[in-house]
Amino acid sequence: MTAGDDAGLAGLDDRRRGWVEEAWRHVTPDRLRDLITGLVDIPSPTGDEAPLAEHIAATLSTTGFLTGVQSLDDRQANAWARLTGDGTGSDLMLYAPIDTLTVGEASEDLPWIGRELRDDMRPRATVHDDLVVGLGASNPKGHAACVMMAAEAVSFAGIPLTGDLVAAFGAGGMPTNARPGPRRNTGQGVGCSFLLEQGLWTDYAVIAKPGWTVSWDEVGLVWFEITVRGTHTYVGSRHRLPYDNAIARAGEVTRYLEEWFAEYAERHTSGTVAPQGIVSSVRGGWPRMAAVTPASCTLMVDLRIAPDTTPMQTKREFLAAIDAIRDKLPGLDVTAEMVLAIPGTRTDPDSWICRSATAGWAAFEGREHEVILGNSGATDANILRGRGIPTVRVGMPKVAEAPFEIDFARGMNTVSVRAMEKLTRLLIRTAIDTATRTRAELEGPVA
Repeated sequence: MTAGDDAGLAGLDDRRRGWVEEAWRHVTPDRLRDLITGLVDIPSPTGDEAPLAEHIAATLSTTGFLTGVQSLDDRQANAWARLTGDGTGSDLMLYAPIDTLTVGEASEDLPWIGRELRDDMRPRATVHDDLVVGLGASNPKGHAACVMMAAEAVSFAGIPLTGDLVAAFGAGGMPTNARPGPRRNTGQGVGCSFLLEQGLWTDYAVIAKPGWTVSWDEVGLVWFEITVRGTHTYVGSRHRLPYDNAIARAGEVTRYLEEWFAEYAERHTSGTVAPQGIVSSVRGGWPRMAAVTPASCTLMVDLRIAPDTTPMQTKREFLAAIDAIRDKLPGLDVTAEMVLAIPGTRTDPDSWICRSATAGWAAFEGREHEVILGNSGATDANILRGRGIPTVRVGMPKVAEAPFEIDFARGMNTVSVRAMEKLTRLLIRTAIDTATRTRAELEGPVA
């Protein structure tokens, strides 16, 4: 198997090869650049995705799709588009979330994101040759733009579909709880869940999220709130009254947990996942009153869980770790409560959508599909799989060459148009390979 002029086409029969080539002709760097700059320039922090959803639906409505904006409230919305098949095949969803991890405003992002908001941290696209930079330019908006381009291309090519092709764009896809506002359930896959609840259901799904591979399993996540108690006292009386600083105790708990997280990850590494854990925030005391200690200090923990581990199993394991820390630190008053749980999920690697997507990846690379191991990222694929829809994840690699250092934020906020074109072509191939067959065909081997 070698990559060449027909890269991405190997393994397709003549009819589907022709359909894929026709759809690919509609994929251009200029169109991809226009799509991604349009998405980046519309702010869409978690909970405020409605303007972007309206833009996506309006854009796809001009390409032959039936489109809709699905409001969760007056600020948050999903977008969807459907190209109808003849009803003899299986329906496929190409999915991407549309909310950004950070907001793009100093009032909410600083100082936690850094000392200042760089240009890449703002919802304003700038173009550097092949690269487009701006808040969420790669994750998630570059991937959403690829879904849009793939849907447009299939429509423009006039492919005779047997199943419906659905392009869906979900609000609240980031691993966050609510920002300021009346609604408390704005993140953690709420948009994807609402799409399904309201009937936007398909037989198979492909989610576009980072990583140039085909993934069929991923971690879930469990959050814990840890409360460390101490004594409320005054600095002037530290030497005269009982003294047990909850903040200092919380630091000791954090140090022990950091060691435990490494052991936990080693114990639970299996398949393609290596679940990690972090202490993500600390809350305690009065910033206006540095003269006194608080009676309690609160830590938040995100602990990722493997697909074969339940949230309750993880809860018991974590509480046992807290008990062990308590034993090591005499007098420590600490409790922990599970406050969020999303199970990890897995799609059978023998499922049609896995076989089709991996065959496409192999055709592009000219070699057998290569699985990326050690993953600890969670996506809305858990929502889709958890509802019974066989789902794979495909995406772009993080930009490696740029005229600036690529740290975590710039990795999220920088996308290569060349990489977008490659991912779009894979999405098109998978869509045509799936939504042009009868349902009976999808039960057999890849043609």
